[in-house]
Amino acid sequence: MSISHWPEGERPREKLINLGAQALSDAELLAIFLRVGVKGRSAVDLARDLLSEFGGLRPLLEADRGTFCQAHGLGDAKYVQLQAALELSRRHLETLLMRGDALNSPTMVRRFLSAHLRDLGHEVFAALFLDSQHRVLRFEKLFTGTLDAAAVYPREVARRALALNAGAVIFAHNHPSGVAEPSDADRHITTRLVEALGLFDIRVLDHFVVGDGDVASFAERGWL
Repeated sequence: MSISHWPEGERPREKLINLGAQALSDAELLAIFLRVGVKGRSAVDLARDLLSEFGGLRPLLEADRGTFCQAHGLGDAKYVQLQAALELSRRHLETLLMRGDALNSPTMVRRFLSAHLRDLGHEVFAALFLDSQHRVLRFEKLFTGTLDAAAVYPREVARRALALNAGAVIFAHNHPSGVAEPSDADRHITTRLVEALGLFDIRVLDHFVVGDGDVASFAERGWL
């Protein structure tokens, strides 16, 4: 049966309007994105098939172009739309961080850092530079490494912080292994960064390690 013949309260679009996006299942949200199904299958049926084929929503969203376009009911147009939607989401989070308010939401910071770092196949060391009121000045990816390491140079970090007139910094890097547990090397370089920036009265507020399903915080562990 076509979705248009479903009871109004069960149609994904009407359900979203009446109850909000959070009330929809992954399949229902994906069906709205797909807009139409295929012969003999509604958009919701197709969405369920795709979620089963890819193993869930996240593998579908992270699939490369070749894998994505091979799936029945998908193609380049849908791939382009999806990438645009994902980038809009990342930019929306960045806009929220950059809007001029003091940064006081650890949850938002975690979401932002995870969106930018979680799915990278190599290690990247990044920083959120803040002013003296803890308002975000800029987010920058500073150093890129191999699969499991990125060389970090405290002198370069301090130079960049001074150039931006930063009063505080939040560091972050990803673990491509997916495990967010900080290593001894992570703790060592953080100590060096704190010492280097401390010479210029620039505070290190936190260092986040982004894993596959978790984000570890140095500050929450009492390490800063």
